[in-house]
Amino acid sequence: MKIAVIGAGKLGMALTTALLGCGYDITLVDKEASLLQKAENAMDVLTVQTNAKSPDALKRMNIGEYDFVISVANEDEKNLVIAKAAKQLGAKKAIARVRDPEYVHQRDFLQNAFDVDFIVNPDRAMAYEINRYLVQRYDLNNGYFNTGAVSIIQWEADNLPSILGKTVSEIAESLGDVLIVAVSRGGKIIVPNGQTVLHSGDTIYLLGRDDAIRQYTDKRKNEKARIEKVMIAGGGKTAFYLAELLADHGVFVKIIEIDRKRCEYLASHLGRTMILCGDATDVALLEQEDIDEMDAFVSLTNFDEENLLLALQAYQRNIKDVIAKVSRKSYGNLIEQMGISVALNPTDITVAQILRFVQGRRRVIFSKVIQGQAEFIEIVAETGMNAVLNRPLKDITFPPDVLLAGILRGNDVLIPHGNTVIYPGDHLIVFCLLSQIAEMEELFQKKEN
Repeated sequence: MKIAVIGAGKLGMALTTALLGCGYDITLVDKEASLLQKAENAMDVLTVQTNAKSPDALKRMNIGEYDFVISVANEDEKNLVIAKAAKQLGAKKAIARVRDPEYVHQRDFLQNAFDVDFIVNPDRAMAYEINRYLVQRYDLNNGYFNTGAVSIIQWEADNLPSILGKTVSEIAESLGDVLIVAVSRGGKIIVPNGQTVLHSGDTIYLLGRDDAIRQYTDKRKNEKARIEKVMIAGGGKTAFYLAELLADHGVFVKIIEIDRKRCEYLASHLGRTMILCGDATDVALLEQEDIDEMDAFVSLTNFDEENLLLALQAYQRNIKDVIAKVSRKSYGNLIEQMGISVALNPTDITVAQILRFVQGRRRVIFSKVIQGQAEFIEIVAETGMNAVLNRPLKDITFPPDVLLAGILRGNDVLIPHGNTVIYPGDHLIVFCLLSQIAEMEELFQKKEN
């Protein structure tokens, strides 16, 4: 499959890396030579320096030969125009990044008017994940998700006191045909191995046959009350979308934003939200606005360091749900130690959305994102996946933070172990961090002999 990625910024680079991992033929396009040079130094990718907004430039690229054109430049209108021009010149499908809240309720109109097959909005995707955590308690449909034969449940480790302080391998036998496939700890999703120790406060994800998992759903208690009051630091696009979503569920929202013009915009467009013009790092202001009375605190400023500082302050005030936008992967270990409930990276979320649309149902049967950081996907093993077929799992080198959680073979559900062998036709339940999608896709890539 031939794909053109327009825009070599942070999202364009991450998307190109992930698509290359899938084995696609990628061309990265940007008018800035320095960005393309950076891409060439980091990966084996064809680059084209041009202004893709020009139809003549697209013609010179033979854009009509491409299966997908994905425009993720820094301007919404530019992305829409590029997508439309590419389709008119013969490209099969087009994807455009559109972020402006003014366009969010015109999505269908824009798709039809510009002949765009898929519009992706990173800020709205972030807001959706946060809303899902706060309002729906991020519980995989009330704690339970079924793929047809395999089921997954979210469970609080404290409800199973016998597992606390023990490693995953020590409790494996007692769990029977149920596998711990993920651990949420301090805002960070962990892909466990046999030596992972389970702690009080962990949230664990259990996978197994439907009958085995239902034994846990029968015991499940509704532990968390309805959320009523949320404070948001930073009034950017994600905050705008989140306030809309929360208000639709009757949640009282306060947004603290330092820029007066932005406050005026928010106040004129969010009728059910309190907008406060001030510095969210001002402790006196937070106290004056009753931060201690909040059910949740969400930090969405443009600076990771500020988001982490604000999240730490909220955690120290015993606010139960503390959520922060953190774009730098290097802060992963720090987040785990800070008591943050959920830390989200908008780039990872957006790349996952685009990747699943590009792949369609060609080989990904289902995809379920959890806490905006990781996903369960079901992939059909096909002839040509030479890296994983017809040999024991113990002989396969899985990338870090990628786990083969289950295998569906006919009517049988297999919990994998070292001697398990993958055969063509098997349905594989794979769990991986969104940041590791490229590595996971490369592992399961079909290759010619």
